[in-house]
Amino acid sequence: MSELTVRGGLVYTPRGPREADVHVRDGVVRALEPWGATAAPGEVVDATGLVVLPGAIDVHVHGREPGLPEKEDFEHLTAAAAAGGVTTVLDMPNTIPAVDRLDNFEAKLELLAGRAHVDFALWALIRAGSSPDDVDSLAEAGAIGFKAFLGYAWRRNTGQVTQSFAPDPELEPPPDYGTLARLAPDVARWSLPLAIHAEDVSVLAAFARPLERYEDVLAARPALAEAVAIAAAGVVAQRTGLHVHVVHLSSALGLRAAKDAVRAGARLSLETCPQYLWLAEDDFDRLGNRMKVFPPVRTAADRAALREALFDGSIQVVATDHAPHSDADKELAFADAPAGAPGVQTLLLSSLQLAGERGDIGRAVKWVSENPALHLNLYPRKGAIEPGADADLVLVDRRATTTIRADEMRSKQKHGLFEGATFDFAIRAVYSRGELVARDGLPVGGPGRGRPVRPVRAGRPG
Repeated sequence: MSELTVRGGLVYTPRGPREADVHVRDGVVRALEPWGATAAPGEVVDATGLVVLPGAIDVHVHGREPGLPEKEDFEHLTAAAAAGGVTTVLDMPNTIPAVDRLDNFEAKLELLAGRAHVDFALWALIRAGSSPDDVDSLAEAGAIGFKAFLGYAWRRNTGQVTQSFAPDPELEPPPDYGTLARLAPDVARWSLPLAIHAEDVSVLAAFARPLERYEDVLAARPALAEAVAIAAAGVVAQRTGLHVHVVHLSSALGLRAAKDAVRAGARLSLETCPQYLWLAEDDFDRLGNRMKVFPPVRTAADRAALREALFDGSIQVVATDHAPHSDADKELAFADAPAGAPGVQTLLLSSLQLAGERGDIGRAVKWVSENPALHLNLYPRKGAIEPGADADLVLVDRRATTTIRADEMRSKQKHGLFEGATFDFAIRAVYSRGELVARDGLPVGGPGRGRPVRPVRAGRPG
């Protein structure tokens, strides 16, 4: 039996901050008691002057394995997560091959076994050719949910998800709204979410052009594509009871479409990313190709609308779309540089900064811990500090600052969107199920601590 007490901190619980000692036994929170109320067997950690937060959950990461380990691997991904206070990552299914059926799901779990610093779960892919049997087998195996890349085809010979507009016998066409409607009852019966990459393929095809400058990206991937996809998926959700999770919301127009869908009775949860909350098109002059992400970072007005929606609760989740490439790849000519950026290591700090500017860091706990756990069926095991929850704890110093430096980033891509930024917080220690996994930004111990987690409430339909 292992015991741990985190003593003397200000603990953020689902009912608000509380001066409490956190007692942990065998990796699980057993009790919260007033400071010093009882003796503390086992290890005692002094958290005086610190805040104690539930570990963050990044519901949107691309670990790149199998298929592209030169861009990122699971050791680097989860080391970056641990260093940044993220104790659970949810890995997207567009690997090579994609996680579109049971054998690929099981093979990926086997590949990742013993290589994670923090806990993880796997998304499964919905293709145009997916069947109800695929849904059932993947859900039963423990998929956290399903992801449909609207606008992205599937390469038959490699199983790779790829963007393509032209008919090609080597490609299975992208899943469309008919695919969502056809499989919605099967996904809904498992009480699992269907995440959508919300860019309508017909709009993208109509506005396609060579991407020579940043202005070309904004023109080729307009906010209209996002809004059309959300509106159509919203109708499917409203008619079928499906829970649709909209990933990386980037625009005021898409936000408006989502609000309309919710008013019509659709069950939608909305996720945006730090890049859309902190950056605008003018930042490209400073960041260059590092800011080439899809959907693109848009206008200051879009940024302001997303921030307000986050604070009023219309957007529930902040995640990163962590999608690293090599630094050399990002230094290619703009047309050739791949889209994507690292982000998992700065998720919690950037969220605390944004919430702190409005005077309540508890909001950040909602965005990156509690709400992700609630919407992705991990609550109350994850996302909260309360008896019975996993002891995923982050000790944060509000009296210190952190400046983001490339040589301290744990992902393979070192130069990210927040390089040089200073945040008014420092992460002192990170615990995963009661075990120290990072101290002062440095991972502690090697990989192998993290384990796969399954949805808490999802189960085989009767």
